[in-house]
Amino acid sequence: MGSAEFACPALELILKSGCDEIAGVVSQPERPSGRHRKNRKCPVDEFASSKSLSVLTPENINAPESLEALRALKPDLVVVVAYGQILKSDILELAPKGCINLHGSLLPKYRGAAPIQWAIAKGEEKTGITTMFINEKMDAGDIILQDDEQIAPDDTSDSLGKRLAGEGARLLLETIEMIRRGAAPRRKQNETAATYAPRLKKTDGLIDWTRPAGELACRVRGFQPWPCCYFTSSNKATVKVLRARIEPDASALPGTVLEASGEGPLIQAGGGSLRLLEIQPEGKRPMSGNAFLCGNQIKEKALLA
Repeated sequence: MGSAEFACPALELILKSGCDEIAGVVSQPERPSGRHRKNRKCPVDEFASSKSLSVLTPENINAPESLEALRALKPDLVVVVAYGQILKSDILELAPKGCINLHGSLLPKYRGAAPIQWAIAKGEEKTGITTMFINEKMDAGDIILQDDEQIAPDDTSDSLGKRLAGEGARLLLETIEMIRRGAAPRRKQNETAATYAPRLKKTDGLIDWTRPAGELACRVRGFQPWPCCYFTSSNKATVKVLRARIEPDASALPGTVLEASGEGPLIQAGGGSLRLLEIQPEGKRPMSGNAFLCGNQIKEKALLA
């Protein structure tokens, strides 16, 4: 069961290993996507279909008809990676060897839908991947295996996500082999150490200039490729910030344009300032901060909302 791009390397590696028969793939239904909002299959559905695998795309995985379709597949083990729907007890108890999940964090930290994005946005230096047995609480099941991964200073959720997807696929294959041998460990999670990574909203990307520059720089990296950090220009257009650098404090009001020259606009934050090195104005392609300034789209001493 999977939907997002993050799940594709795991499915591909299971296929390549040749150790298991994939009875079926479950993914999300087609959704409107792109500029013209055309219906499109999600990445796992596209990949599975290209390999001639049987794909189910129920709107509600827990509906009686969905459960009946899953039972017909007679799975020994259910593997879940970035699927996007909560599984109830009838599904969790469906397969004799259980139901496992690959999650993009070192649980119990960053339970939820956006663990990679929030780990970067919160300034973590390290994260990782976890395989676990699923229970009815969100990402709270017994841990099987974990592996650490350092977060590089220039990592975005896209670059880190690709690394974790590849490493996670290998860890998942190891987990499946341990389950096959009846040798998979089970370690309870420490509930007092649990933190959460809620699903991202568009408004999470809106820049609050009263936040410290270091925090804003982390959010710029963590919220790519979506929702991206953004502010509103003087002409009310949305301007995305794709790359930024922390610079010293100038003791001005947060949101003040300290410089409108050089590599890009320099904006005062709640502590320190932020140099905007790569920007995407509304309706345009990404450009350097310097190119943005050449269009005179921001003025020194202006106050950004």
